[in-house]
Amino acid sequence: MHREALIVARLGADLRALRKTRGLTLEALASQLDCSVGWLSQVERDISSPDPQDVSRLARALDVPMSILDQSAPAREEGRLVRNGHHRAIGERAKGLTEMLLSPDLTDAFQVIHSVFAPGAERREPVVRPTQEVAYLMVGRLDIWLDENKFTVTQGDSFRVRDQALKWANPYDRPATLIWVISPPVY
Repeated sequence: MHREALIVARLGADLRALRKTRGLTLEALASQLDCSVGWLSQVERDISSPDPQDVSRLARALDVPMSILDQSAPAREEGRLVRNGHHRAIGERAKGLTEMLLSPDLTDAFQVIHSVFAPGAERREPVVRPTQEVAYLMVGRLDIWLDENKFTVTQGDSFRVRDQALKWANPYDRPATLIWVISPPVY
């Protein structure tokens, strides 16, 4: 099976998961894309194959980087394994933050994310998401604020975010690496 067939084989389920996570109906997303509901439904069921321009439009409409929709795996591993070096880059949503999707695809009730916070990186404006998240700090130190409470987490610490405003900063001289489990998925 060649690369394009592998991407299409997984694309429909990922698109459906992203659409549902954002609370969009097929009709709403089709309207936003100026396409037919039938075509979009066929793409989600892997009956139709979108061209690269359509995939780009879908990524923009769902507010995800193209890289989240551009990954392939051998058929027997698809949805089961992600080999080292083949994790999907989620992209930087904040300067100094690099993230990768560790989950095999976007169809589970949770996602596992690998985040690296560069020295000096920070998120000044708090974010509140309708999620439950648990993070484990693998390497480094990171300052976090849960609502107005500041904590410094160090290697081996874990924390939970649930219905709280979160902001962070890495004022330290080394990168901080976190593994997140997020439910429901946000990417």
